[in-house]
Amino acid sequence: MDKNQKHKLFLRKVISLAVRKVRLNNNGPFAAVIVKNGKIISYGYNRVTKKNDPTLHAEIDAIRKASLKLKTFDLTGCVIYSSCQPCPMCFSAVYWANIKKIYYAVTKETVSKYGFRDLKIYNELKTGRFTVKMEQIDTDNAVDPFKIWNKKKDKIKY
Repeated sequence: MDKNQKHKLFLRKVISLAVRKVRLNNNGPFAAVIVKNGKIISYGYNRVTKKNDPTLHAEIDAIRKASLKLKTFDLTGCVIYSSCQPCPMCFSAVYWANIKKIYYAVTKETVSKYGFRDLKIYNELKTGRFTVKMEQIDTDNAVDPFKIWNKKKDKIKY
């Protein structure tokens, strides 16, 4: 089996899982799997509405499960397959997990046609004009946790 066939096989599994979860549990149409050395480490699917958790996207679910299974926050050497191009939150989680490759089935442009806001968020990130307002408030002790952490000899960098 060539590489492309293997990627398509994993993506078909992801899409099948997404379809099954939508039909059975009223979940969003998203699923993901994390693979290491050609073997599936974890499955994840969207449970935002099921668990009332706006962060419980498929990629996040798969990353959490893989980290528990492998007993590490560093998923170097893993690959993630997703039914959709990851939203900015999920992309960031993939980045923080040190996963270096994402394979996905549909684009953010496609899911925007079905009412999902991924494209809108990506566009806001590009323009720097956000609908969520942010304001930094300076305090005299704001940097203290970082200074203390920086001096720790036993810190675990991530």
